[in-house]
Amino acid sequence: MNQLCFFSSGLELAYLIVTSDLLQRSWKEISEIHKQNHIHINDLTSPSVSYKVYENRPNGTIIAFASSNQDTVSRDLVSSEELKGVFDFFDFVGTNVNRSFSVHKEAVTVFSSMLNELTLLKAQYGNSNPLIITGHALGGSIASLFTLWLLDSMSPYAKRPLCITFGSPLLGDKSFQQAISERPSWNSSFLHVVSNQDLFPQLFIAPCNGVADGFTSQTHLYKPFGTFLLCTESGCACFEEPESTLELLKAMGSKFVGNQNSQNSLRFTDYREILENLKHRSIYKGISQLDVSIMDPLLAGITMEITTIGVETQGDGGSLTTHTAERAKKSFIRKKNVFDPNKKLNDRKVDMAYLEWYKKVAEEEGGYYDSYKFGQSGSRDKIKSREEIVKRHRILTQYWKRMVAEAKKMPQKEGASFRIRWLYGGTNCRRMVEPLDIADYYKKGHRDYITRGRPEHYILLEQWLNEDMLGNAIERNRACSLTEDSCFWAHVEEAIILCDILKDGQSSPEDQRSSKEKLIRFEAFVMDMIKNYAVSREIFLPQSSFMKWWEMYSIFARQSVGSPLLDFMEEDYRNYA
Repeated sequence: MNQLCFFSSGLELAYLIVTSDLLQRSWKEISEIHKQNHIHINDLTSPSVSYKVYENRPNGTIIAFASSNQDTVSRDLVSSEELKGVFDFFDFVGTNVNRSFSVHKEAVTVFSSMLNELTLLKAQYGNSNPLIITGHALGGSIASLFTLWLLDSMSPYAKRPLCITFGSPLLGDKSFQQAISERPSWNSSFLHVVSNQDLFPQLFIAPCNGVADGFTSQTHLYKPFGTFLLCTESGCACFEEPESTLELLKAMGSKFVGNQNSQNSLRFTDYREILENLKHRSIYKGISQLDVSIMDPLLAGITMEITTIGVETQGDGGSLTTHTAERAKKSFIRKKNVFDPNKKLNDRKVDMAYLEWYKKVAEEEGGYYDSYKFGQSGSRDKIKSREEIVKRHRILTQYWKRMVAEAKKMPQKEGASFRIRWLYGGTNCRRMVEPLDIADYYKKGHRDYITRGRPEHYILLEQWLNEDMLGNAIERNRACSLTEDSCFWAHVEEAIILCDILKDGQSSPEDQRSSKEKLIRFEAFVMDMIKNYAVSREIFLPQSSFMKWWEMYSIFARQSVGSPLLDFMEEDYRNYA
């Protein structure tokens, strides 16, 4: 088995970005707002944010947000629970896995104060293509929140906006970061540009107010999301893995912080000069400095990236480099193993085709259900065929369990969209595969499958079907190929057990009466399905469990007054189609 070989492309991506003019154009628009509103370094009074829309630019429509730099910005977080009923605007960010999260309180406050204007912006430019949303300092935080709002309202197939921030502080806690990272298309929409000359982004890397001493870089309340372009006088590189990005931000700013007093450290940082500098630098400068003894290509790439942004890799025994490489490798593996239903769907169609074939050839053994339940003997070919079906059954079960789990953990809106796209396939699979689960269950001597043994993914697939348009009643004039109720055979098995209770005659009068009532209800259920052509004709095959039940129940049916199923079974069932 070949060992996976990992590489890091942070330098190539960084230089591709800085030479594309995209950053320069975005910063130019932000600078225009600074000039027009006279936002300067000395404006340290309030976190006011201004914006302007630039249409028909070479890169598309640009919405730019700018604010003053201030050392009075509060680092307090506010939780989504605290905002409920007051300003629960960002509830959509949470997922079923990360329901509660915390966001920079001041950013949320400024956003809420601008909500009317932002609503108009969203209505007018939300569907612009392409659309760039950019911002500086706290304006970058507003740009990020506005972008998240747009992403939530977009269809899964729409081209997403790109958010570019310059010198912005971190925006939310770990749950906030994870909720965004769980949506790869959202996470990839954010590019954060940070210079080591700009101390404003460093504000939230220190402990928040009220946090006890001993607060370490591993337990920071604020966590980064998206891609970070880290810039220094010596070069730039891109990083995405959150913990490594956080450590690098801290390491990159530590020297600069030590050499500046608090007033000067928050001076206005002009990213135009920084970007122009980087644009004219050659990526090859860092290659000659690389230790050629490093044979691991991932470690070599990470070493060059960290060296390029001027962070020492030797003083700590190389642990920063090693940890960054290890996290990058784990991140690559996670992305590689991300469940992509589209890639697997065609394979699952092949699995379903096997079950369809087995359904057709199983008629001589009582049909699909009974052949699977009892067909472990016979010719070698029959045994091999059943083994193949067992294998396909297992693969389909695992696939749809994971599909349902993915849809379940998504936010309500995204989960609903996911369900609509995949519910038809899930319903067919449920009707084809669940009878096999029922067969295994009752073969082991268990009872009450529906209340005790039914897997959750079947329950949810049926629930979602009933909630969505596909759950509407369908009028038929011929029998369906797959019995509509995927638990039909569980009902049959329970009805057979009830008939055994009546036949035995040893149960109490109360149990006898209860069994008869349940059988009458089952008879009505079957007759209703027959009238609606909601059962497959295979249930009437001579050796099927349903016919076994009917043979037992018909004795009681003839003793009762008016059995519609009795009339049907004696006259019409052979013509059921």
